[in-house]
Amino acid sequence: SRVIPRMTDSPKLLVRRLVLGMTLGFSHRETAFHNHSLRADHGRSLETIPPEFGPHWLQSCALARTGGKINWQSQPSPTTMASDSREAFLVELGRSCYQRGWALGTSGNFSAVITRTPLVLTITASGLHKGALSAKQFVRVDANGKVLEGHGRPSAETALHLTVARVRQAGAVLHTHSVWSTLVSGFYAESGGVSIAGYEMLKGLDGVTSHTHREWLPIIDNDQNMTRLAAVIERTLADCPAAHGFLLRGHGLYTWGRVEEEAKRHLEILEFLLEVVGRCRLATTSSAS
Repeated sequence: SRVIPRMTDSPKLLVRRLVLGMTLGFSHRETAFHNHSLRADHGRSLETIPPEFGPHWLQSCALARTGGKINWQSQPSPTTMASDSREAFLVELGRSCYQRGWALGTSGNFSAVITRTPLVLTITASGLHKGALSAKQFVRVDANGKVLEGHGRPSAETALHLTVARVRQAGAVLHTHSVWSTLVSGFYAESGGVSIAGYEMLKGLDGVTSHTHREWLPIIDNDQNMTRLAAVIERTLADCPAAHGFLLRGHGLYTWGRVEEEAKRHLEILEFLLEVVGRCRLATTSSAS
């Protein structure tokens, strides 16, 4: 007879049932724990693991029967695998931004969404040189900015990243402190934003198909109160649904993408365009004087 795990079982009893079931010839050849689900090798979900098991050890092992013996086989959890690839991508991006002068010193911060529901974000820890990042220098936070995993403090601007990820459904959020984004944010602050049109590079932005597109980058006053600043950013994004980024005055650029590669492309496009706009502004001012 089969021993079937039940949702009413305690965690310890559930494990005993699984072991006993395998010993008695439980017909399912493999039972794996992934994302709190108990699955057999035919792919059909058997039961949902109670939350008291916790994600850390149940997600990372599989119960298999081989030659009548029970083997616990180490399996990387899907969450860890996804996080590792995203963090590796952001590490390389940090080096690139440093080399281009977009994130000098400890400036800038980068994040990527690990899971959408519930929202879990991996983000650079605070006070790190972006040209020398490692995958271990990221922390994972929940929708409220509470640290779930990792060492160090998350970036002071974590609330801003969470706001963009939620409002724009972004998969990655990037923030740089380049010279040109800083200058342009001051040049056009009184206008509330900068309008960019007529450049072929605009076609690198998601959904843009012509150089005639007019990109509006809002400029928001900087604020050390991140809760208050996040609320302003949320209102600005609602008012400017087509914007691919925004500038913090005297601070730098924020942009994002559905995936990391798209966010990186948007960053490169917007940094290029901001340099063009900034150089044109300085040339015009110089000739007028």
